[in-house]
Amino acid sequence: MTSSMIMEDDVFEAEIAPASGDNTLNITLAATLAISIAFLFLGTSIGQLLEQEQVIDESYEWWEVPLHERHKMDLNLTQERSVLPVKGTYDVRTYTEHFIPVELPSSEEDVGFPEDDLMHVALWLPDVPEGVTVPVIMTIHPYYDFGGEGMPGVGDDSNPNTIPDRGVGEWIYDNFISHGYALAQASTFGTGKSTHCQDVKGLGEQTGIQAVVDWLGKQNWSNGNVGLMGKSYAGTTNWEAAQNPSEHLKTIVPISGSIGVQEMFYRNGSSEARALGYDAAYQAATSDLTSDELRVCQDDIVGPLNPFTTQLWAHYGGAEWNDYWDERRHLPDVLQNYRGSVYLVWGMQDWNVDPYHAFPTYQLMRDAGIPARGIMGQWAHNYPDQPGVHSSVTSGYGAEAYPEMSRMDWAVDLFGWFEYWLKGNGQMPELHVQMQRNDGMWHVEDTWPPEDMTWEEITLDQVTANGASVSTNSQVTLTIPASESERFISGLPTLHLSVSTRCDGGQIFATMYDATENLRIGHATMDVRYRDGGHEAKTVIPFATYTMQMEFNPIDAIIPAGHDISIVLTESGEDYLPSACAALGMGVNIDSSSTLSLPLIERAEDAPEWFDVPNWWDVEE
Repeated sequence: MTSSMIMEDDVFEAEIAPASGDNTLNITLAATLAISIAFLFLGTSIGQLLEQEQVIDESYEWWEVPLHERHKMDLNLTQERSVLPVKGTYDVRTYTEHFIPVELPSSEEDVGFPEDDLMHVALWLPDVPEGVTVPVIMTIHPYYDFGGEGMPGVGDDSNPNTIPDRGVGEWIYDNFISHGYALAQASTFGTGKSTHCQDVKGLGEQTGIQAVVDWLGKQNWSNGNVGLMGKSYAGTTNWEAAQNPSEHLKTIVPISGSIGVQEMFYRNGSSEARALGYDAAYQAATSDLTSDELRVCQDDIVGPLNPFTTQLWAHYGGAEWNDYWDERRHLPDVLQNYRGSVYLVWGMQDWNVDPYHAFPTYQLMRDAGIPARGIMGQWAHNYPDQPGVHSSVTSGYGAEAYPEMSRMDWAVDLFGWFEYWLKGNGQMPELHVQMQRNDGMWHVEDTWPPEDMTWEEITLDQVTANGASVSTNSQVTLTIPASESERFISGLPTLHLSVSTRCDGGQIFATMYDATENLRIGHATMDVRYRDGGHEAKTVIPFATYTMQMEFNPIDAIIPAGHDISIVLTESGEDYLPSACAALGMGVNIDSSSTLSLPLIERAEDAPEWFDVPNWWDVEE
């Protein structure tokens, strides 16, 4: 009951008091009435002030609506991608093309056909009044004018960079330019109209990207602030720009962009099949039989060889006979040199660029003083706001999180990020991780894995095992007993597995399941030569015992109370190559020398970390 309601009741009681000729009583009643009326007005005024204060507290811009309130916004949820709820006021000028000269280090100069080193950029500007400057959002990759060169059976090339691409360019063109942002689309060296050789993710490519960023930031129409954005290779170029960054690079939005080439194709030494032809495939796809094909960089020769020497002879120096991998390891330079911000985007079911690139990268950036935000859903190698694409995921690979996985408020989330980091508008966005659990529920954490995470350690003498050897023709299944309470796994589980070798190498691929539901939860893989993790191979002595310190891909999943967990150990799995010792395999010591560790958190149903997302799936078309 409010104060005004209490006073009204008091007045009512005074009015029905019995009449009396006693003046004292009349004076008392009059005084009571006066005081009551005064409190009534005072209570009303206080209520009005409180209401005004509440309005002031909520008087933020539409792009500053708090995450927990976003699902209440009046958004257009019927489009293929998320769209901004407010249309900007600026038209878009006709695009212009520019060639930017690049001064390369002597080590990156090519041999062959002499030609200037030029980066090609297409640029769209908003039609702002004279003297008004704007920031730039750029996307850069080798996929413009990319493909089969019209050869029979291969098809035509993709569009050039003078046409907004379907990934980032068209989305920025439609949503952001009218709000006062420029769009730049650039081709990496050796692709499109950019000259030089295609130095796939190497120092030459990095230098070219950094030169374009610097040029954009120095133009008279620019406010000096540049942001990069892109998915996959176009996300990796974001990290490349931040390795030795221009002062004009203020934010990057890498969407499933690898933090390094060796990191992309090797997980604890296990090699993906595509690693063997990666570099050669890019060189072939961008060849068009013109004079620029006569230009050769030293890494054009080294690159295609490195995966083979790494796969076969890593423990004898096969991965270290040149600096190819080190030159393409982006993250260490970013942590040391970059002081802009990072908006990190990843699919927790991405098998193209696995989510272990995102974690522990996120916390490493925060520790290095880099402002970072993350959004991670149970989608695959896609954008957060693609419900049509997300619908194709299968059970155990994201289907249980659909349709809640599709973030149709993503344009709003990212717009607020750009407004602050590229224009200086509003308060600094919160630095957090928006994470989706495998059952579809979203929670926001200050960091991930969450700081209140605890470890449940289970030695393998506590499990039930079926089999004791892993090879081409044998596997091991471990069953972990159910818990009386739910297990909310949120982090990177580890499996420190004691093994007995039978050959000069060996490999194990581990798949975790909710055994009761037969639902895949996550996976890990390791080559025994890399038993301590990382990228340093060690020798293997046959018939010796080693502990393989395996780490699973990041997992955010719920195992209900009463459900067993199973882990199936195979020699290889999914898209990884078998090891040279696959036929002989390894023995697994299922005893107290092997330990499974699960990172667990607790979140009550009404915990403040949970939040709802816009309910697009119930909107009538």
